[in-house]
Amino acid sequence: MNNLTGASWRKSSRSTEQGQCVELAQNLPAISAVRDSKAPEQGALVFTKAQLQAFLTNVKAGQLDL
Repeated sequence: MNNLTGASWRKSSRSTEQGQCVELAQNLPAISAVRDSKAPEQGALVFTKAQLQAFLTNVKAGQLDL
């Protein structure tokens, strides 16, 4: 289990009041974490920095579009 103590969570500037948002913590050594902003008590998905960067690169390139 990863220790998320000290995580600094931030919400996207594109978030809306509809609650369809995620929060991201990137200030932890070696890992990044993503959680549902409306249910943070349910935990977070944890990625290595490289895994998250690869995912974001693929999203931005449209490689995960359906």
